[in-house]
Amino acid sequence: MAYVWGLASRHGAAVDLRIEDHDRERCRPEYTAELESTLDWLGFRPLSGGQHIVQSTRAARFEQALARLRDQQLVYVCRCSRKDLLPARDASSERVYPGKCRELNLPESPGTVLRVRLPADTVEFYDGRHGWQSQQPAAQCGDPVIRDRLGQWTYQFAVVVDDLEDYINWIIRGDDLLTSTARQLLLARYLGRTTPLHVFHHPLIVNPDGSKLSKRDQAAPLADLRRQGLSPNEIIGLAVRRCGLSNVTGAIDVADLAGLCAAWGSEQLFAHPFVFDGA
Repeated sequence: MAYVWGLASRHGAAVDLRIEDHDRERCRPEYTAELESTLDWLGFRPLSGGQHIVQSTRAARFEQALARLRDQQLVYVCRCSRKDLLPARDASSERVYPGKCRELNLPESPGTVLRVRLPADTVEFYDGRHGWQSQQPAAQCGDPVIRDRLGQWTYQFAVVVDDLEDYINWIIRGDDLLTSTARQLLLARYLGRTTPLHVFHHPLIVNPDGSKLSKRDQAAPLADLRRQGLSPNEIIGLAVRRCGLSNVTGAIDVADLAGLCAAWGSEQLFAHPFVFDGA
């Protein structure tokens, strides 16, 4: 959040607050309420006229996007389970879907998913922090699922549709999603995106061993830090230091984040937007 608010404030951009509750098994109203309350308490609110968005209310737009992909004959039904995926090459790789159902023309039925055909193209894009990137989604992950066995829209699909429909032209998120970028760019092209897109992937707050923080590793949620008596600015200061945005000590206000981003030359974010030629 520090990078998002800092970069947006620095460059006069709007920030939407988007609740990505597409997974109805894991997302519950009480979790959303706690998240919204904590963000408001910290001072992270929609910025410069940004919207408050809840993805679960947007089924109609996702259906329309699915229809557009169907019209291009890009969608197919898959009955494979996780055991049908190819093993990951190493710890940093994904398991790859080998395309077993690609040409079977299966009917939709309970327990099946919908996938989108991806070409074997190599996609090059510029990341505001990492520089030029080259990815081949078909080799990284195979054809991605866009609707799961429970009829839920997947993250990869829902965010691309919302970014398109809400005129989002900056994607600022954690390093753990860098490898998702090229497949999302291909989906956006299929859906008719023509406006350029900037991407920036920032460092994550991690455990001492470099692993990602998670509740299963007993990572303290923000609500716990709040109950311990830390002020909003103290928590922001802690996050800023641990995610590598700045070494400034002490409490940091949301209003200070723009200056911290300016200090390391955040204009590089705009160096090479991804242009959707041929959309």
